Amino acid sequence: MTIRIVSFTGSNRTPPRNYPPVVIASKVIQEARRDWWFWTYAGGFALLAAAITVTATQHRTLTSSGGFGRALASLIALVQLVITLMSLTLGARQLSSERESKTLVFLLTHPVSRTQVLLGTFAGHVAAMSASVLLGFGVAGVFSALRGNPIDPGLLLRLTALSCLLVAATVAIGVLVSTLVQRGSAALGVAISVWFCMVFLGDLGLMGATVATQLPTETLFAAALLNPVEAFRLATVISLEGSLDALGPAGTYAVDTFGRGVAALAILVLGLWTAVPLALSVQVFQRRDQA
Repeated sequence: MTIRIVSFTGSNRTPPRNYPPVVIASKVIQEARRDWWFWTYAGGFALLAAAITVTATQHRTLTSSGGFGRALASLIALVQLVITLMSLTLGARQLSSERESKTLVFLLTHPVSRTQVLLGTFAGHVAAMSASVLLGFGVAGVFSALRGNPIDPGLLLRLTALSCLLVAATVAIGVLVSTLVQRGSAALGVAISVWFCMVFLGDLGLMGATVATQLPTETLFAAALLNPVEAFRLATVISLEGSLDALGPAGTYAVDTFGRGVAALAILVLGLWTAVPLALSVQVFQRRDQA
């Protein structure tokens, strides 16, 4: 790929469309459009979201009187399972695969810094994954409307926005894995292990530790916030006015302590899970040999 930087006449500024991170992000998006795995993930997510809404409308359980029902709870769980897996694996194999194929070395010979390459890669994956989230929830909204029991558009938009925050956090973690692990297959394995720990061991492990050691509720809440997937669940259930029973003891403690502000706290945690891994990725990527 050749990065062309063309200046405006009489100006030293680079046009936005020729700014290196924008060019690299566009490259990543184009590669995602040709990636069979990306379309498999995105198509599977859209089909599952549609199936959830169809099943819910058959039993009239799409929303409850409080605006939150079985369908929205199921869509949240779907995001936790599928979208996190997509974001982690696609982010983890980008740089490591390019490193193996030597295209990364070729890219770095152009007038572009390593930080710009990393940020462009991150932005491209976030944009592609956010588009798949919009596609999935768009299909869910259309199917629910056709079945005569539409999801509240406001709730669906809030769920979409919060899902995109989770996408940014998990893509950042995936990119960090890609900078730390040299080989693409190894990076993919590490990403799947991280996904398993966050989605399954995080929740089940906390439950088991609570039963076995009688952890204080505040400790359980702090441990839950260390997991971006749990932070996403807290933010969505509170923001979508869901039942506090869906939060478990940690979530109930959080609401009792912070009130509705627990959603803002969870969103802040997701922001930190985006910024910290991305900053670490920049440091590692700048210092390691990419040959």
